[in-house]
Amino acid sequence: MRIRSRYLLQILGYGLIILISASCVPPEAEEEFPEDEEWLEEKDDERCDQLLSSAAEYYKNKDWKSTIRVYRMLTNDGCDRGNEEQVYQFWAIAHERQAQFDSSEIVLLQGLKHLTDNLNLYNRLAYAYKRLGKSEDEAYVYQDILDIEPDNSETLKELARVYGDMERFEEQVEVLKQILELEPTNKSVEGDLVLAYENLGLDPLDIYRNRFAHNPNNVSYGIDLADQLMQSDEFVEAIDILEDLSHQRSSNGAVSKKLIFKKLAQAYVGNDQLSKASESYIRLFDEDPEDFRTAIEIVSLNIDISDFKTALLWIEKAIDIAPENGEPLGYKGNVYYQATLDCREEEPSTDDKIVASLAHKYFKMSLEKGYRKFRRDVKYLDENADDLLFGLEDWFLLEDQSVSLKPSGDCYSWVKEALPKDSSWKQ
Repeated sequence: MRIRSRYLLQILGYGLIILISASCVPPEAEEEFPEDEEWLEEKDDERCDQLLSSAAEYYKNKDWKSTIRVYRMLTNDGCDRGNEEQVYQFWAIAHERQAQFDSSEIVLLQGLKHLTDNLNLYNRLAYAYKRLGKSEDEAYVYQDILDIEPDNSETLKELARVYGDMERFEEQVEVLKQILELEPTNKSVEGDLVLAYENLGLDPLDIYRNRFAHNPNNVSYGIDLADQLMQSDEFVEAIDILEDLSHQRSSNGAVSKKLIFKKLAQAYVGNDQLSKASESYIRLFDEDPEDFRTAIEIVSLNIDISDFKTALLWIEKAIDIAPENGEPLGYKGNVYYQATLDCREEEPSTDDKIVASLAHKYFKMSLEKGYRKFRRDVKYLDENADDLLFGLEDWFLLEDQSVSLKPSGDCYSWVKEALPKDSSWKQ
């Protein structure tokens, strides 16, 4: 064991001094000493019980100096035998409370001579070294603990921290990899591993590439890699990975498929392939046809590429799914409004005003249902109604004063909805 071996020479030295001293003393009549078991039986059990009781009472009352004094007496009298864990642990804690971490170290090393595999004593010793700033010794203790419990992830995390503090990044990387084998979804450890790679001058993406390369059927690893690639603006590689994953059969079923399609859409957006992003959201919608917000994502993307016909189709689906929700109504207004901005030239035409009035209508309906995202657009249209919205004056100028009005022209050929005549307009 590392801890004991480092003190072996020191103990042998002390023993040699004692032996030489003893050889200089004139021989006396031989005195027979009882064996350990006989000696224990002859020990004053009552005094040991009293000392143990006193130590416990002092400890309970947080009288640390008295606790330390009694535990020292107790061990000098051999009363620690059979109570080693309690004695050495609480004795060390009493020193800790006095900020005497060097003394705590000595007590714990003494305790570990008796209890060579005691994890409580090892952990307290590691804490003492941490407080003393003895990083090398602290690392040795964690290694001893891992000899006893190789899969102790908390100890591995502490060891990784110490290696990082000592700038031993290669060893830190190996320990962090061990932790990820035990806790594959631990994002904090992944972050530490990325930082360790950077400290070594390596590409952190290699962590995720290697992990996925060794587990190509692991959907989570593939998604993690795609996330990291997107954060590094490596959208093409992310798209390739996600497209492959989207065609795999996953044991996680629909949940994984939905996440893959969502990430794929995001990757296509990052790569400025908005039509492909829209297709990915459509695939996502097919997995969950009751999610009206996915339909709204499709609407927004098609607005961005000026495909208002497709945007209108999908917003109608969203309204059918959630007719009482104000959000889809607001986005229907936005389809019309963005179309007017796209189609309008210098002065708004009659067609522009009709479509803007349809937008205004749905914005207001959305507001009435509590959805407020487009309230500024409503305010702007209200303040500029004479110029932007179809009104009484525009109606009087029409040759055909029909009950309802539809826009004409190629730019609005997809608009099939008519604007009803305001009841206040009279012929």
